[in-house]
Amino acid sequence: MSGATGDPAGAGHAAAPGHVYGPVPSRRLGQSLGVDLVPFKVCSYDCVYCQLGRTTRKTLTRELFVPVDAVLAELGERLEGGPRPDFIGLAGSGEPTLHAHLGELIDGIKGMTDVPVAVLTNGSLLWLPEVRAALAHADLVMPSLDAGTSSRFVRVNRPHADLSFEQMVEGLVTFSHGFAGQIWLEVLLLAGITDSVEEVERIAALVARMRVDRVQLNTVSRPPAESSALAVPADDLERLSRLMPCRCEVIAEGSRPGGAASPAGEAARARIVALLRRRPCTSDGIAVGLGLHPNEVLKHLDALEAAGAVQAVRRGEAVFYAIRRSS
Repeated sequence: MSGATGDPAGAGHAAAPGHVYGPVPSRRLGQSLGVDLVPFKVCSYDCVYCQLGRTTRKTLTRELFVPVDAVLAELGERLEGGPRPDFIGLAGSGEPTLHAHLGELIDGIKGMTDVPVAVLTNGSLLWLPEVRAALAHADLVMPSLDAGTSSRFVRVNRPHADLSFEQMVEGLVTFSHGFAGQIWLEVLLLAGITDSVEEVERIAALVARMRVDRVQLNTVSRPPAESSALAVPADDLERLSRLMPCRCEVIAEGSRPGGAASPAGEAARARIVALLRRRPCTSDGIAVGLGLHPNEVLKHLDALEAAGAVQAVRRGEAVFYAIRRSS
């Protein structure tokens, strides 16, 4: 997921590639200005539930994927020209701790603004001292723990072959006791796989070894990478949340029978319609301008087109979407 400065709609020409997107509404962070640090979809996991789809490059090798100076310059322009966000979120379309100069970037952000910095990570590289050091100056780190056993870890997260469950857990434990900021641990449960009392109790026992400020219980709410990744009902999540040894909140959007759009989905469609009222845009232009994933944009455009709200118009090789005007 990425954003761009300049033409917010990308209409009429391809938008310049960017690393900053939003601010976008986030259930966990309020209005979050996102920073994308790795190409789509470079990750150490290939989670069955990932809303971005399958991992295209699974790796544990940290690299300088994007230049720190370019990211800081773009971020500075966004902060100067837009509303103040609640957080600057380092996340996007891959695993941000794979960026080799993450610490330098966080320090650069802290030097230009007092907006708190949050890092959304799968937690897989916290066993590396250099990753723990890179995260040291963040205000909030939001790692994940989706399984209580090695077999479930492999089934749900499909990690890189050189990463073990024990290694990942020890990294989380070590980091949690050495980090001075806030830690919000996300636990995403899947129906029929990790939603049993026994499995959640195993996860809770691992959480008890950590110093975390809160656990955030989640489940599938958007189309996942694999159709076998099913949502846990809201009532079950509430019941299972009571097994955690510390403060635990359910953050899942909840199941919506009949395929109705979620509040977040309805908000995204409203933003797309508002943008198209101003000018026709390509789907890529909408994704860049609104900080949405391209697949999510196409899903909303299909629904809007089926409802007769928008129409597709081809201009040369490009397909633009526009509000359907009544004749």
